[in-house]
Amino acid sequence: MRDSSVLPGATDTIVAQATVGARSALAVIRMSGADAHRIGQALLTPWRASPRVAYLSTLRDPGNGHVIDRGVVTVYAAPASYTGEDMIELSLHGGEIGPALAINALLASGARCALPGELTRRALLNGKLDLLQAEAIGDLIDARSRAMHDVSLEQLAGHLSMRLNVLREEIIEIEALLAYDVDFPEEDDGPISASRIELAARAALASIDRLLATAATGEMIRSGAAVVIAGAPNAGKSSLFNALAGTKRAIVTDIPGTTRDALEAMIDIAQWPVRLVDTAGLRASEDMVERLGIEVAEQQVTNAAVVLVCGDSVESLSAAIESVRRLTTAPLIAIGTKSDTGGIPDDAVAALLALHRASGNLAYVTVSARTGDGLDALGRGITEILERDRAPLAGDNPVLTRERHRVALASARSEVAAFVEIWTGASGLPATVVAVHLYSARGHLEELVGVLDVEDVLDRVFSSFCVGK
Repeated sequence: MRDSSVLPGATDTIVAQATVGARSALAVIRMSGADAHRIGQALLTPWRASPRVAYLSTLRDPGNGHVIDRGVVTVYAAPASYTGEDMIELSLHGGEIGPALAINALLASGARCALPGELTRRALLNGKLDLLQAEAIGDLIDARSRAMHDVSLEQLAGHLSMRLNVLREEIIEIEALLAYDVDFPEEDDGPISASRIELAARAALASIDRLLATAATGEMIRSGAAVVIAGAPNAGKSSLFNALAGTKRAIVTDIPGTTRDALEAMIDIAQWPVRLVDTAGLRASEDMVERLGIEVAEQQVTNAAVVLVCGDSVESLSAAIESVRRLTTAPLIAIGTKSDTGGIPDDAVAALLALHRASGNLAYVTVSARTGDGLDALGRGITEILERDRAPLAGDNPVLTRERHRVALASARSEVAAFVEIWTGASGLPATVVAVHLYSARGHLEELVGVLDVEDVLDRVFSSFCVGK
């Protein structure tokens, strides 16, 4: 448990509404701190101190004794609570007035309003979870896809923390070998061989590299893989966007140039989150507003992970492929749209694929946004591309989900690599000097998990949390 008494307000009793502060069926209010039970006993009738027993009670105004609400109270006693402190949770009627009056009553009795993430920060400081698990709680709340939800749950369960702790133990083992060689060179086992230490350090490097390799997957899970729909105007792009997104977000008309800006929707395709982007038609235009939309489309294509190139004829599709290829090297899926009205003939498709094969492998799918034909095949094609260089998501294969993770782990890798370079070179430096790199590497890992109490890191992490968590 860290000494949290040095933090301003760390010993205060804090209160926050944990549910949405708007019209709703219920409002959950949390109060945590040394005075939580005292305040509860003063305001609640009846008051029952039995931990983890939900019961009905009446909350009264401390000034005039008027009833504020009747609701369910659950009492928690330290350390068996979310924060590790004495806690009370009030489940009251929702709305704006009742919860506000309830919080005002608690504030008037000695509590103060919690800061964003302060409840979870106290859980961290009291040893209820580590920093990676605390971040996972924030990610779980903010998750925009099933993949991010699942990864956050795995991180909250401690799988990434366990992997990093194993890595930390590997580095400590190398430090122990160096210390043994320095302090006990004449022991019966003889000196530790330089090759044994080198092998252990290279094994640690390999472990770090495997974890660092997940950073790109973690970033994709967090933000979604950008799958951009491109093509000529009136080629069925917006209809395809609506069909994949499952909602009519894009305007669909027969007038070319209807889409003037990029529209986005976050969807799940198999296990992967996809940021689906509908763009303006690619064509020459003198209209200033349409031209701006086309420039946005070109930028989206340039940054895409996958581009869905649409066309309802072999001529429009071929021209669209050429336009897109000038903008990106990302994988393309050529889509013959409007298959319910005839589509592109098979012999023309074969000629088209042969024509563009030199620019890279090109998948082809026929789709009807109106009937849904071909959408499953398109989903499988997108999934195949996204899975080419990515390991499947699983609890035993944790991924780095934040830039902070990648930077800290990359710094640890640099220190271990520097140790290997000096150890295997002819520097002649004593082991006690070279070991400084291992100490620094371990420090980066400890900062990542939160073993070190680094206030600026904690401030950055919890500043993005919602109040009440």
